[in-house]
Amino acid sequence: YTFILNATREVPRLLLHPKKRTIGLRVPEHPIALALLAELGEPLMSVSLILPGETEPLYDPYEMRRLLEKHVDLIIDGGYGGNKASTVINLADGEP
Repeated sequence: YTFILNATREVPRLLLHPKKRTIGLRVPEHPIALALLAELGEPLMSVSLILPGETEPLYDPYEMRRLLEKHVDLIIDGGYGGNKASTVINLADGEP
């Protein structure tokens, strides 16, 4: 699920929707994401991997590694990512 919430002043501007002053909070189902969150004990910020000049995100871990292994410190291969959209629940305006 992804929950849309009103942002407080504690949320950095970079993370806010520019016009609505809201923020999306995603609750993942992926075991690696859940393990990272449990270990860290705090939220993680992430985005879809859309490379410059591209319009679609990468889902293939082999393609990600081929394109990025010389540019990042760590790649965790969690298998193929899905392109299933998250269920969005807007709580910013009161009733969902």
